[in-house]
Amino acid sequence: MTFFIGIFIGLIFIPILLSMAKTFGLYVVVNECEAHVYTLFGKVIGTLDEPGLHFPISQFGAGALLVPFFGKRHVVSTALRQHYLRGQMVNSEEGTPMGVGLWYEMEVHDPIAYLFINRNPEGSLQANVASSAISTLSNLEMDKMLEDRHSLSRTVRATVSPLSEKWGYRLGSVYIRKVFFTDQQMVHNITDKVVKRLIQVTSAMKQDGENRVGLIKSETAKEVSQKMAEANAKRPDIVGKVLNEISKDDPEILESVLEVMEVGKLLESKAQVSIIPKGAQVLLSLDGNRSSSGQFVPAEN
Repeated sequence: MTFFIGIFIGLIFIPILLSMAKTFGLYVVVNECEAHVYTLFGKVIGTLDEPGLHFPISQFGAGALLVPFFGKRHVVSTALRQHYLRGQMVNSEEGTPMGVGLWYEMEVHDPIAYLFINRNPEGSLQANVASSAISTLSNLEMDKMLEDRHSLSRTVRATVSPLSEKWGYRLGSVYIRKVFFTDQQMVHNITDKVVKRLIQVTSAMKQDGENRVGLIKSETAKEVSQKMAEANAKRPDIVGKVLNEISKDDPEILESVLEVMEVGKLLESKAQVSIIPKGAQVLLSLDGNRSSSGQFVPAEN
């Protein structure tokens, strides 16, 4: 019986007792990134924002026992939250309708101000960020709106932060994440212009490359022709010096070399050569006697 009574007390009675103690506010557990605000008779009596187990009666006195009956315990999340506002409409200096996407971070740093100063602090903060972004970006030049998003984001944050702190919020990073055109016809026109510009730049780069290649080829051909001309100019001098040395040593070899060179020149010229046997009488009379058929006849000795 003692064993079963201990099980009953451990499994049923103690949890019920702890639940009743928590309901009557004898103790409370505060989680990470969380704050508990206690009010009694419409007045704030204290705040618990340190994580862990707390006993309100030890911090707020006997009045904490009356909170479950005549007051209220508000649980506020102090974790970092992120929001993204899509499609905020602005006009550029040129009158072009633009859409802006805003991303920002926020966290509660004053739970009491968050609960009682503004009835809808999150909606008010969102509206304040949007209106500040619109007032900052409106009537700006289009190129500045597209390129200077970092500095513009800091301007928006500096404008919103003082008011958000009054509402219990601490505004974190603010970033203009996206700027886009809302007129689809304008988007098509800009796309066509970009494509035409890319084609123009590509053709110019191609033409410039071809011009550079042609210049390199012409310079190379010029250098080669100069080197060949120098070589051809030096060849007679070198050949002449060699022939002079050969003539000094052996004139017969020189004569043979000259004959070979002469034959080589004849072969290179592709001229018709008639070979006449030595001692053959082939002289014809130039004044001469022609046959009745019009052919030349050999002259008499």
